[in-house]
Amino acid sequence: MADFLRGRARRRMLVVVLALWATQLGSLVAPAYACGCGAMVPDTARRVAVAREVSVVRWDGRRERIVMRLTVAGDSDRAAWIMPVPHRADVTLGDPALFDELDKTTAPVHRTRTHFWPQDGDWPLVSGGGRDTGAPPPGVDRAPGVAVVGRQKLGPFDVARLTATDPAALGDWLADHGFSLPPRLSAALQPYVARRWEYVAIRLAPDTTGTPLRGILDPLSLSFAADEPVYPMRLSRLARTPQSLGLYVLAAHRMQPASAIGGSRPRVTFAGRITPPRNSPLAELAAGTPFLTAIGQEFPTPSLIDGDHTLRRTATDTPFQQVIYEDRLRTVAGIPAWLLTVAVTLAALTAAVALFAVRRTTAEPMDPQAG
Repeated sequence: MADFLRGRARRRMLVVVLALWATQLGSLVAPAYACGCGAMVPDTARRVAVAREVSVVRWDGRRERIVMRLTVAGDSDRAAWIMPVPHRADVTLGDPALFDELDKTTAPVHRTRTHFWPQDGDWPLVSGGGRDTGAPPPGVDRAPGVAVVGRQKLGPFDVARLTATDPAALGDWLADHGFSLPPRLSAALQPYVARRWEYVAIRLAPDTTGTPLRGILDPLSLSFAADEPVYPMRLSRLARTPQSLGLYVLAAHRMQPASAIGGSRPRVTFAGRITPPRNSPLAELAAGTPFLTAIGQEFPTPSLIDGDHTLRRTATDTPFQQVIYEDRLRTVAGIPAWLLTVAVTLAALTAAVALFAVRRTTAEPMDPQAG
């Protein structure tokens, strides 16, 4: 009887271990459908994830332009990317140099400041730790409810512009072209269908067949009419891991998100009027929209995302740039100033005590009976 019970316990333990192993394996191969702006749909039973996404929004009061650069990783050799847009979009390739210019323009300013008394890391307060200085298919057929209003080939991208009256119909169109639309993504698209938005559907595939999608993709530029600047974020609620948003906004004035839409408070990392070099990609994009605002935001719990980012003008165009200070101990001829001060003070005190002692000795009267 005891052997039977021990065998039964071992079988239960084996079932638990296998279940945990299957769960972990599932988490490794599960596709990541959401990215910061739009949704990524990998090949069946494959995985593709957006490791990083950097976007630029330009709004001149009538039209909006979004330029995106995606860094992807995974084991899928092809994927579809869906981007909802409020109006018919023109799609072109972007210039990679644009993002290098933006990084340079918004980089923090480094300044040096000195301190008199030693801090952590200065002798003799060396603790071994440093200070923290800072903080993206062939065929032109139609599925019911979906209209293909444009097709084009842009570098490695096969781009289709679609209108859809039913998110399930969009799923049918994707299925006809080799992709499966997850049910929860279909449900997430419903608000865009209700508002009669359109979609940009893009097939991503590397130049070499069978090569997984990895690395930085060519930037894509989408331009469409807009009464107000909006950055689609709703589909990011499908993500299973925390999301991070990095957004550049070019407009006539300083801009800010109207709300946090379920994330942390948006933070401005740069704000100011810019004068980029003539004929540069940033100069072309900033023409008529010279005020650049860089915004960062974290979404620890993506399921709380409840809408898209609507951008508003701030009350004032206050400029801002991050400053990173390098703290240095004040020295004199290579010697810490505090140490010299302490040494001089001690020497002065010693001299004063000695002088006081000498004066006291000489001032004492001699005993007349001495000797």
